[in-house]
Amino acid sequence: MADPFADRVALVTGGGGGIGAAMAAAFAARGARLVLADIDPDALERTATALRAGGTDVLTVRTDVGELAAVRALADAAVARFGAVHVVCNNAGVALFGQMEAATHADWEYAMRVNFWGVVHGVETFVPRLRAQGEGGHIVNTASMAGLVGMEWLGIYCASKFAVVGLSEALFRELRPHGIGVSVLCPMIVQTDINRNSIRNRPLTLRNPDHPELPADPGPEVQAAMVGSVIGVDEVARRVVRAIDRGDLYVVTHAEQRAILRRRADRLDRMFEPDRW
Repeated sequence: MADPFADRVALVTGGGGGIGAAMAAAFAARGARLVLADIDPDALERTATALRAGGTDVLTVRTDVGELAAVRALADAAVARFGAVHVVCNNAGVALFGQMEAATHADWEYAMRVNFWGVVHGVETFVPRLRAQGEGGHIVNTASMAGLVGMEWLGIYCASKFAVVGLSEALFRELRPHGIGVSVLCPMIVQTDINRNSIRNRPLTLRNPDHPELPADPGPEVQAAMVGSVIGVDEVARRVVRAIDRGDLYVVTHAEQRAILRRRADRLDRMFEPDRW
């Protein structure tokens, strides 16, 4: 069985920083060549420069994953440079906080455009290529713990990430007979700049009139919703690599997730008790 990384090509959206950059570094350590995509060209080049200093062959492509044409152009650039892509990480994402009642349509559109449609564009662009190559491969879609359990103050974010989890579960079953793996990454709180980047990179056409220049500290209500420890991006990347090696569908990152997921499963299971059924 071929090594998922050695002399293979890994593509990461949102690769300019955070979890994406950490995954790229972890893949490079295993011998992969890299294609990094991000909407921020400066972040892309900083990450690529560091990787190239270690001897990794890196292609950078500025990409807005919310645009299907941009993702198709990314795939064309990757194949033109390396001939193939074997690991595809649909990782680019944005965060939004607040009550759904107060949300604008632009809030919904922005979250779904990046978090959901960005993954859809990656799937519809790269799955046919992976199938045609006949060399196996793996897809990693970044969701969240908020894609497994609904949380107050994160309703829009949850909606986008639940969609990614369901898509990934179905895709896992579709691609398994073809030797292509699928994993869905569902972290809790990770030390990244996602809040700041989500504000800075929001398209002008989807900004609200009171759009802030800098992210405010989450209020106590939001902080209460986001329970759990904070981990570094390198630990997340380590777990992603392990999931690809093992063929795991789910990638979880925090020990606290187990009890939360059990409570959700128990609530569902109780609906089958005779007095409720």
